[in-house]
Amino acid sequence: MADEQKTQPPAPPQAEPPPPGRGLDTKKLLLILALALALLMPAYVLGKHLILEHRQADSGPEVTLEIPRGAGALQVGELLQKAGVVEHAWLLALASRLHDQPGRLQAGEYAFSPAMSLRAILEMLTQGRVIQHLVLIPEGFTLAQIVERLAEERLLDRQEALALARDSQFLASLGIKDEGLEGFLFPDTYQLARGLPAKAVLTVMVKRFQQAWEPLAPAARRLGLSRLQAVTLASIIEREAKVPAERPLVSAVYHNRLKKGMKLQADPTVIYGIKDFGGTLTHAHLEQDHPYNTYTREGLPPGPICSPGQASLAAALKPAPVGYLYFVARGDGSHAFSVEYRDQINNINRLRNLQRR
Repeated sequence: MADEQKTQPPAPPQAEPPPPGRGLDTKKLLLILALALALLMPAYVLGKHLILEHRQADSGPEVTLEIPRGAGALQVGELLQKAGVVEHAWLLALASRLHDQPGRLQAGEYAFSPAMSLRAILEMLTQGRVIQHLVLIPEGFTLAQIVERLAEERLLDRQEALALARDSQFLASLGIKDEGLEGFLFPDTYQLARGLPAKAVLTVMVKRFQQAWEPLAPAARRLGLSRLQAVTLASIIEREAKVPAERPLVSAVYHNRLKKGMKLQADPTVIYGIKDFGGTLTHAHLEQDHPYNTYTREGLPPGPICSPGQASLAAALKPAPVGYLYFVARGDGSHAFSVEYRDQINNINRLRNLQRR
């Protein structure tokens, strides 16, 4: 046989060796990055600390400032810069990004000091630690008087509040159907912040009324009175009874009159229904018919005439066990009560004689 040349299979391709020094360069790069981070991290931490703890001065008077709704960090910084609380607006904006607990800056009225650090300012703004104002709403104030006092203290917008007082949707959300807010803004001392919407302020006051009413509701049901009727009667007692001990007596007079079908003849209801009342109730006023004139109309008026306090609400639901049908003011805040009309006339004549003397 002829010599056969055996074909050898081709050798597998050899992988190209890595360029010299490539692995070494990667290691060096990683080492450099690690060293850079090791050097930069302390610098970052130190810089962050210096910025957040920066303050305008070591001491200084407080500055009251109102932060508007929706204001960002830079806008707030500009307001604080103008007020002399921070040196530069951009510093506060930068600090807000570095802050450990970032959050939305809340609107409201704040008390700042140049001695406060940027961290302290941001914590105050994000936590909403606004100034709280104490405002007293006395028993017997009408809705208009309550809104006026709150508006004078800049705790709500007058027009917004009056519009909400007639807003059926808002009233329904509070469980007050269509009666309006008269009588349901509970008289008390409130701690309120400026910048709140009127809806929030009115809701607080209505909820306070609901807390006061809840334990009294069973007594109203036993008497067959709706909440509106009970509050209406309590509001009349509030305006009539100047001496606390007389509240149950005044309540008894009106309960007795309602049972007998007599007109209530309550002067405060007449006054409430007179627009721009001048301060002196006349016979002409008593003869002028309107829904709140209890001299011309029987039963309770359509709704409360003011905001009654807890004592008047309780008196409306627990009248004194007496048969009085009449009372007349003595002039010192107290009243003379009687069962018979002739005794009422005698009391009136006696008091007139005393006044003439």
